[in-house]
Amino acid sequence: MSFFSLEKTSPASKARAGRLRTAHAEIQTPVFMPVGTAGAVKALSPRDVEETGARLILGNTYHLYLRPGCDLIAEAGGLHRFASWPHAMLTDSGGFQVWSLETLRKLSEKGVEFRSHIDGSKHMFTPESVMEAQRKLGADIFMAFDECTPYPATLEVAIKSLELTQRWHERAAQWLAEHPEMHGYPQYFFGISQGGMHLELRTKSIEHLMGLDLPGYALGGLSVGEPADEMYSVADHCTNILPAEKPRYVMGVGTPSNLLELISRGIDMFDCVMPTRNARNGTVFTWQGAFHYKAARHAKELDMPIDPDCGCYTCKNFSRAYLRHLFVSGEILIMELATIHSLYFYQDLMRIARAKILEGIFEPWKETLIRLWNQAEN
Repeated sequence: MSFFSLEKTSPASKARAGRLRTAHAEIQTPVFMPVGTAGAVKALSPRDVEETGARLILGNTYHLYLRPGCDLIAEAGGLHRFASWPHAMLTDSGGFQVWSLETLRKLSEKGVEFRSHIDGSKHMFTPESVMEAQRKLGADIFMAFDECTPYPATLEVAIKSLELTQRWHERAAQWLAEHPEMHGYPQYFFGISQGGMHLELRTKSIEHLMGLDLPGYALGGLSVGEPADEMYSVADHCTNILPAEKPRYVMGVGTPSNLLELISRGIDMFDCVMPTRNARNGTVFTWQGAFHYKAARHAKELDMPIDPDCGCYTCKNFSRAYLRHLFVSGEILIMELATIHSLYFYQDLMRIARAKILEGIFEPWKETLIRLWNQAEN
C-alpha cells in the first residue's frame, strides 16, 4: 500500500483530496497538524487532541534534543510511547531555528553550532546528526535539515542559502540510505524547497529534490514576513512543478484563510502554532470569523457558546460569559477550553474542505467563507 494516494482534484482549482498511510494512522488530506513542539500540544492532553479529530501532530527535533534528549526518548520506545500519542507524528528538523535563533548559532558548511536557549551550552547540528536524532525520536514523517532563507533576501543571498540546503539534503539522504529504521516501521523523509521569493530558484530547488526521489516535499521559507499574496504566488508556482503523486506541505502556516487559499493552490499539509497560541491569549477562530472571547462585551452572554455552529466540547458546554470569566480570573482552565475549540475548528475546517473537494464544489464554498471572514474583520 502506497504512502500517499491522490483521490480527487478540484475541477476549478488545484485543490486535492488524498490519503497518507503511516504505521500509526491513516490521515485524510488536506490535513492540519497541531504543534507539539516539546512532545505535547500546549494546554491539552493527548486524549483532548485526539478528540478534536487530529491524527497527525508535529514535534520539534531541536527542542526535544535539548530536553529531555533523543537518547532518552529512544529508550522509552520513541516519541509515540513517551508522549502516549497513538497516532502519527511528524518532526521538524530544527532548520527553522537556524533562522529564528540567529543570534544563538554559527552557520557553516558542516552544519550549525547552537548555543542552547536553556543553559547556553553548545551543540553541533549537522544534516547527518539531525537524521540520527529523528530516527531515535521515531516520527512517522521527518524533515530535512535546511537553512530557512530570510525575507527579504537578495538573489545572491538566496542562491547561497539554497545551494547549502541542497548539499545538506544530499548528505542527509546518503546517511538515511546507510542507516535503517530503528523502531521497526517506515519513516518517511521529506525534503524542503528553499529559494526565498525568487521563482527561478524555487524551480531549481524542486528539480533538485525530485532528483532525490523523496516520499514528500515541503515548501519552507514561507510565512516569514512576506505579504500573503507573495506566499500564494510562490506556492502556486511550486505546485505546478511538484509531482502530483507526492504530498505537498507548507510549513508554519497559518490563518484559516491562508489554509484555504493554499489548498486551492495544491497544498495538502499544514502546521502552525497560531490556533493554540492565539487561543491561550484570548482569540479563537470560528465559522463567523476571529472571536475575541476576553472582550468585556461578552461578560453577560450566558446562553451563547463561542460558536453556535461548532460541535466541540467547549461550545457544547460553556458560555461566552464563563470563558471570559475564566480568562479575567486567571484560571488555567481557559487555556484548555479555548485550545480545544481552536484545534477542533481547524480540524473541522480541513474535514469540510476535503468533503467539498470530493463533491467538486470547493472553490465557491471557499470564496463564500473567505468573503464572510473578511467582512467580519471590517
